[in-house]
Order: sequence, then C-alpha cells, then structure tokens
Amino acid sequence: MASISSHRPLSFDVTGERLTVKGFPTTRWRITGLRLGHEGAWSLVLQLYLTERAAYRFNLTGQAPRLFVLGGEASGDPVPKAITASQEVAASWLDGEQQVLEVDMPLAIQAWLEAYLTQHGEAPPEPHKKRRQGVGLAHPGLARELDA
Repeated sequence: MASISSHRPLSFDVTGERLTVKGFPTTRWRITGLRLGHEGAWSLVLQLYLTERAAYRFNLTGQAPRLFVLGGEASGDPVPKAITASQEVAASWLDGEQQVLEVDMPLAIQAWLEAYLTQHGEAPPEPHKKRRQGVGLAHPGLARELDA
C-alpha cells in the first residue's frame, strides 16, 4: 500500500460582503473558489497530524465537513495564515481572539482525509482517569463517608 501524504496545497480567494448589523456597518468575510494547488490569491498547505485523528473523524462524520482558515486578528481584514480540518484547532484560534473563516470541505479532501485515517488508524481511545480518594471533594471526611 502506498503511503498517503500528510499535506495538500490549497488555494482560495477571500471575499468580503458589506452589510449592516444592528445599525452598524460591517464586512462578512468568506472563503471562495477553494481548489487544490497554488493557483489562487491565497495558498496554504493543509497539514494532517496523527494527534488530531479524533478531531478529523468528528469533522468527517458531521453533517457538513468543514475546513477552517486562521484569518489573523479578529478586528482587521483577514490575512490567511493557516488551514486545518480540526474543529479543536479552530476553537483554540478563536480562544486567542483570532478570526476563523469556514468553508465546506471538498469531496476530494474528504476522500484524502478518509484514506489518511484508514492508513494510520483511528485515534486511540482516551484513557479514563481514576479518581483518587478524597480528590475533588470539599471535605476530606466526606470522602470516607461516601466510600463506606
């Protein structure tokens, strides 16, 4: 079996739509013209990581698999810096007050991602943490009463 590459170059455009929200003018940015290769106004490499396999599976099994583009500072015009298929990575970008643009994942990328997961296997299950006696309880005596 041939090895599945862990990266794909993707090109796209970023389009802004002027609108008014609650009386304030704003711009809604979106990704358009997403395609394989380096032929668009913006070009980024989608890199897959073994540690993100569970997030990729979650995305693929959703109703509409998505790709997420890090667009830079939330308050400015987007300047794409990275792309991911992991909603967890995208959420961490949002937590850092970064702009994240979403786009439907093309079928070719879905098939490539599925092949990657098939070759490398599904993510191992998360180990369950054992609760130590008394940890997390406000009163140590309460732990002994609960265990009795």
